[in-house]
Amino acid sequence: MEYKKIKGYEIHPGADLRGLDLGGYNLEGADLRGADLKNANLRSACLHGTDFRGANLEDASLRRASISGFFTGGANFRGANLKGVNFENATGLEESELESKLQEIITRIK
Repeated sequence: MEYKKIKGYEIHPGADLRGLDLGGYNLEGADLRGADLKNANLRSACLHGTDFRGANLEDASLRRASISGFFTGGANFRGANLKGVNFENATGLEESELESKLQEIITRIK
């Protein structure tokens, strides 16, 4: 199977994308289940329908990313910059997870 390549990196489940600058890229519909995106820049990226279930997004920047309909079950967003992100149509988030993420955003904005 051929996967989409960005900056020489294959975008696929379990991919090691730590610290990669994907800001502004179109990752619509990408399957990134279990991928490691720690410290990655996804700022202003198009993430419509992207599957992040089980992915590590620790300390990643998703600021102003477009995420309508993306999947997040079990994803790690600890320390991620989520300013300007609308989780309204994300699936896989429990209400408690969403409240926790919103509280993190509010804390960082202050």
